[in-house]
Amino acid sequence: MLNFRIGNGYDVHKLVEGRALILGGVNIPHKLGLLGHSDADVLCHAIADAMLGAAGLGDIGKHFPDQDPQYEGVSGAFILKQAKLLCAEKGLFVSNVDSIVVAQKPKLSPHIPLMIHNIAIALDISDQQVNVKATTEEKLGFTGNEEGISAHAVCLMECK
Repeated sequence: MLNFRIGNGYDVHKLVEGRALILGGVNIPHKLGLLGHSDADVLCHAIADAMLGAAGLGDIGKHFPDQDPQYEGVSGAFILKQAKLLCAEKGLFVSNVDSIVVAQKPKLSPHIPLMIHNIAIALDISDQQVNVKATTEEKLGFTGNEEGISAHAVCLMECK
C-alpha cells in the first residue's frame, strides 16, 4: 500500500538594490534583488518548507537558521538538496511539487522552464514532477508595490 503526505510552504523576501534576483536557481536580470542571509530564493525556500512540512520536520528556519554563518549565501538548490536528504531519512520522497511565485515585476514566464529544470535536478526527479506558475497581485500589497516577492508551494511526498 502506498502512503502519501502533503506539505505546504511559503516564503517572502524584500526587494532591494545591489542583490541578485534568483528564483528557482535562475539569476533573473532585474534592477532589484532579494534580501536574505542565503541567496534569498523564495521559490526554493517555499518548496523546501513544503517538503519539510510533509515530513513533520518543521521549517527551513529550524534546519538552516539565518543566524548560522555556515548558511550565509547558500543557494536555494543547496537547501532543496538538504531538505530532500532529511525527508529521505524518514522514508519520504517527492512525488510532485506545485508552486507559484508572486511578483509584480519582472516578467517570469520566460524563465519558468529553467526554474522547473533546476528544481527537478536538485530534487533528483523529472521536470514533469515540478510545476511553477507566476502571477502578479495587480499592483496591490507589498508584492504589487514591488517591495518584495513571495512564493507558495505544495509538495506531495510518497512514503517508501
